[in-house]
Amino acid sequence: MNSTTTDLSQFIQETPLCDTHEHMNREKVFLERNPDILCHLFDNYLKGDFWCGGVSRSALDSLLDSTNPDIRGRFAAVEEAWKAIQHTGYGEAIRLAAKHLYGMDEITPDAVEGVAGRNAELVQPGQRLRILRDLANLDHMQTDDARWACEPDESGPDFFFYDLSWRGFCCGVPDLEPLTNETGIEATDISTLHEAMSALFKKHASTAIAVKSQHAYARTLSWRERSDAEAESAFQIIRRDGEDAAEEAKLCLGDWAWARGCELCAEHDLPFKIHTGYYAGNDRMPVDYIRSGNMCALLAKHPDTRFVMMHIAYPYSHELTALAKHYRNVYIDLCWAWSIDPYSSCDFVRRCIHAVPANKLFIFGGDTFMPVPAFGYAVQARKWFTRALEGEVADGLLTEKEAIALAGRFMRGNQYDCFRVDAKRAAVTEAIEVAI
Repeated sequence: MNSTTTDLSQFIQETPLCDTHEHMNREKVFLERNPDILCHLFDNYLKGDFWCGGVSRSALDSLLDSTNPDIRGRFAAVEEAWKAIQHTGYGEAIRLAAKHLYGMDEITPDAVEGVAGRNAELVQPGQRLRILRDLANLDHMQTDDARWACEPDESGPDFFFYDLSWRGFCCGVPDLEPLTNETGIEATDISTLHEAMSALFKKHASTAIAVKSQHAYARTLSWRERSDAEAESAFQIIRRDGEDAAEEAKLCLGDWAWARGCELCAEHDLPFKIHTGYYAGNDRMPVDYIRSGNMCALLAKHPDTRFVMMHIAYPYSHELTALAKHYRNVYIDLCWAWSIDPYSSCDFVRRCIHAVPANKLFIFGGDTFMPVPAFGYAVQARKWFTRALEGEVADGLLTEKEAIALAGRFMRGNQYDCFRVDAKRAAVTEAIEVAI
């Protein structure tokens, strides 16, 4: 990337960036967790690269054992593996966080030991918001905390927004007792299950930023339309057998519940976020599950539902480009993608510009639990996004003015339109006033 500051690069650095996907710990949990410098830097997706780079589970556990005050020794044990993974997308993001937040030009045993005290300054009330809003220059953050409730976050009610989780329903294993507790409706058949689903939306949709499911970790993204009678039979099997129910019964109920979620999203004007593509973790990714093209029947069946396909369906990104070009209700989210594979994500942005309507692309989500890695992923996204658009300008495919206009759309404008951010801020404010 050209090191010379241009109007385009300055615009990308200065424009607040919408963060459409995290699993960010709430303030209380973050402070109780009290991550030390090694946990802040390495307790994230880098664990997967460490494992593939040959580090044992015991060494990883030791690295992330914050009860052991030997910061230097814990990192020294994995230093050679770090040298092998530091240039991956995950490694780059953490090096950027280390440089900008801790002043480390290189991550070494001596360096991490030397900044342990500075890390303690970041684990204080209000620092989570400061790192994300002020230092990372994020406009707002959308978090999947695997819950239905999307109540205002008192540590930053106009900044932190939450997804309504639909994973258990899509997996065909709804958590029935908590569902009854949450809605007051005991689901004993398909009719009452549908009533309880509707009650969840009535209770939480006004403050939810979206609905989210990552059921691709447990089942295929392929979807079939299921009748109420088929779903009723499957539901009774699942009520009887629970998690041990036959996979076909879970798939059947999951497909039915997924479709009901799509209908409720359209009714309540909420986007439906779907995990597509690459898995977190290691040694368990059935690639046939994760292709976004598996959902074509669902996309066609629910044209009034806005579907946000997450993680650019990596490595099936060309297929996702085709879906967003063809289906009016499909949007593309680069959340997590920059750190998985920054070169491919850079290329993906450039290809999308010339294939997909410009209102369809969201440029960032860190997909993390803690603020330091989220900061690093945001710096990384700006770096590679700048590279992508400056490449378009250098190749004569865009003028700088056109590139700046696209940057504004991809970083903020598209997200405000799709997720109705202004309306959500108003709804959260109203919910706080009612609670008072």
